[in-house]
Amino acid sequence: MMEPLAVDLLVIGFGKGGKTLAATMGRRGKRVVMVEASDQMYGGTCINVGCVPTKALVHRADTRRPDDGEEAWYSQAIGAVTDLTTLLRGKNFEMLDNIDTVTVVTGKASFVDSKTVEVSAGTDRLTISADTVIINTGSVPVIPDIPGLRFSRYAATSTDMLQTSQLPKRLAVLGGGYLGLEFAAMYRRFGSEVTVLEAQPKFIGREDDDVAEAALGILRDQGITLLAGSRVTEIRDGASGATIHYEQDGHAHTLETDTILVATGRSPATAGLNLDAANIRVTDLGAVEVDEHLRTSQPHVFAIGDVNGGPQFTYISLDDNRVVADQFIGHGKRSTADRLAVPHTVFITPPLSTVGLTETQAREQGHRVKIASKPIAQIAAMPRARIMEDTRGMMKFIIDADTDLLLGAALLSIDSQELINLVALAMRHQVTASELRDTIYNHPSSTEALNEVLANTA
Repeated sequence: MMEPLAVDLLVIGFGKGGKTLAATMGRRGKRVVMVEASDQMYGGTCINVGCVPTKALVHRADTRRPDDGEEAWYSQAIGAVTDLTTLLRGKNFEMLDNIDTVTVVTGKASFVDSKTVEVSAGTDRLTISADTVIINTGSVPVIPDIPGLRFSRYAATSTDMLQTSQLPKRLAVLGGGYLGLEFAAMYRRFGSEVTVLEAQPKFIGREDDDVAEAALGILRDQGITLLAGSRVTEIRDGASGATIHYEQDGHAHTLETDTILVATGRSPATAGLNLDAANIRVTDLGAVEVDEHLRTSQPHVFAIGDVNGGPQFTYISLDDNRVVADQFIGHGKRSTADRLAVPHTVFITPPLSTVGLTETQAREQGHRVKIASKPIAQIAAMPRARIMEDTRGMMKFIIDADTDLLLGAALLSIDSQELINLVALAMRHQVTASELRDTIYNHPSSTEALNEVLANTA
């Protein structure tokens, strides 16, 4: 046992919200301890196994030329991404380590009571007591209870895929959500034969049919096989690959593959925290239960990021940090209820970015709507798409016919991950569609498309 520590703030988990909060309070002179289970996860999921490495691989996949050898290019890409994550991991550690009042402890934390945790690393044990505790442990991949899957030699999570330099010749993706489609598009560009199996009857089912079909058409044109309504029943390992047994439309099928990417979602990472000892409640789905200020059932304990069951995005974790920080150094009024028009992006190529309501949702809610929609290839005011040699996709805006306010948007185009932020900001501040239509935008830019698309409403 090491000498116990008593601090003002204990943060369990080095994710975006937790590290930002630790740095903020440390710079204000508070005694802070950051506990992270692995030295390979300094900086959190996004930097090490999430947003940064996956989007870096998307970029490298998109820049592969026809003459570049598939396996060599992929191996080089994995090496470059590993170098990038190593660099950023070190910078994140230094960000906290350079603050005199902040201590980084590597080990697994387990609650002893609501203000005390024990951190274990091998045979070492450290007890830490804190006035305030932040649970920021993130989420872990969900492995469905499919016979043969959990112990298949050929099954991998997204984290596993980022750590191997061998390009699979045949890749089967279980799950057609954000992660599944991003990896499918990426690996197809690297040269893999890709099949995506989705249990739901439709891919991208949350979006309007016209938007979903435009995105799926791009994926199909790239040579990706999309199997909706496919229920996987068994995985059988062979000598050099696996056989996936699945049912579709009442018929049994098989699929031979070299690698199975399990992309069926993520669940809050609470295993080993011993939350019962702290009398911290969890939801039926296993997330740490919080109120709108992110307090748990213990008022001095907060849960931020994926572990609290909210939207699983890094930028939501960052905003969780703002909500909690407002309790410490603000007016204590900021809450999760303040979030409006939060954008999302699926980083296929070109990316699909959405915010707000779909046309279907808007009509179901009783809005009288106008629709402004146009294929990218037909937007004369958007020469950037031709400059970048990618005119695939479409833009669609849902407008309240009575107020001229934007209710939602779906942008499938180059630069949509940037453009959607402008649209979301306009929605939050009630900028009308007409104002966006008549604003001066620099040239050549993707934003110019707003001048033309919003001028054509139906």
